[in-house]
Amino acid sequence: MLGLILPALFCVVYIENFHLWSTFQTFGMLLKETFSRLLYLSVFPNLALIFVFYTLDAWRLSKGVLIGAFPYIIASVILTI
Repeated sequence: MLGLILPALFCVVYIENFHLWSTFQTFGMLLKETFSRLLYLSVFPNLALIFVFYTLDAWRLSKGVLIGAFPYIIASVILTI
């Protein structure tokens, strides 16, 4: 669950921090390339968490976080095409 929630939370915090809500509302999905890169960027906190779990020898937690990152990576690739 953490692998699915962390990227979504990162996206919301990133959009809020850089005030991108109005941009997405104004231009809509014309910014699919920007949204694709945002999805790609949102996976990086998961990678940091995978590294932490890997160093703690918590293999199952590490695998769970990695599997949770796959939907975001796949969505990013689909939006890029």
